[in-house]
Amino acid sequence: MLKRFSVSLEEHLLEKFDDYISSHGYSNRSEAIRDLIRKELVNKEWEQDSEVVGVVTLVYNHHQSRLQERITELQHRYYELITSTTHVHMDHHNCLEVTIVKGKASKVRVLAEGMIALRGVKNGNLTMSSTGGHLH
Repeated sequence: MLKRFSVSLEEHLLEKFDDYISSHGYSNRSEAIRDLIRKELVNKEWEQDSEVVGVVTLVYNHHQSRLQERITELQHRYYELITSTTHVHMDHHNCLEVTIVKGKASKVRVLAEGMIALRGVKNGNLTMSSTGGHLH
């Protein structure tokens, strides 16, 4: 069941929101507001250490001494969280490693932060989500 409510915004903030809506492909303000609210509520789930799925993305120089070995050691230490890993050779020096994870948010963060902090990792990122099942 849908409920209506009104929102009051300063004109400049509404203009920025309308630009956001347009640039993200929303057809109306209601869709954008629903998505923003859902996103914030899913983020709150992470703070409550709920079950999440995520992607750890690493870009690194594969010539870095023992780096691949240290990544693998961490992945084995947290094997129960790892669903799959994909390794891509970007060029002669650089690799992209994508690790899909599932588990408690706190453990997923520890694994991701450990991988991202390894010497030789040029760029790393963790993206987490949940089904947000209770939000529909």
